[in-house]
Amino acid sequence: MSVLGISGSMRKNGNTALLVTTILDRVREAGIETEFLTLAGMDIRPCTGCEACKSAKWCATEDDDWAGVAEKMIGCEVLVLGAPTYYYDINGQTKNLIDRTYSLYHDRRLAGRKAVSVAVCADRGCERTLETIEGFLNTHEFSYLGYVCGKGYAPGDVRKDERAMERARQVADTIIRYLRPED
Repeated sequence: MSVLGISGSMRKNGNTALLVTTILDRVREAGIETEFLTLAGMDIRPCTGCEACKSAKWCATEDDDWAGVAEKMIGCEVLVLGAPTYYYDINGQTKNLIDRTYSLYHDRRLAGRKAVSVAVCADRGCERTLETIEGFLNTHEFSYLGYVCGKGYAPGDVRKDERAMERARQVADTIIRYLRPED
């Protein structure tokens, strides 16, 4: 797989998913393989801080959906990670996913990939959400291809944010140029 898009929103078809899929759709139209995952409906428990992952090199928490998402992250060339903003920061489900990747940090299993961060807020707070995602990406040594910050509250509202929709297209074009430099 080339490009993996993850929406961390608990709204399966909400604004975060819309921005992430806008990017993926444009990339797919260029003939590049994409996959979309939504964390909505998934069970991703928080990191317990047990430190067992230091020796196991994998998260010791089992019987939830984290491992399947982690495997797909390991297998992608470009990660597009999106999250809604709750109280001026990333939502809990996406934070659980990020925290559990500590188990992949010890051997730098995510290093060397490219990434895009996507944040959605009703009015304010996107910047901090982007900072949290960027902190995750920097820690795991992703190279940054860009970001999209959109505004929207009700499902579909982000479509009215013309700047965010244009930025999603621009970021998609950056991914395409990276994966298909000869075009």
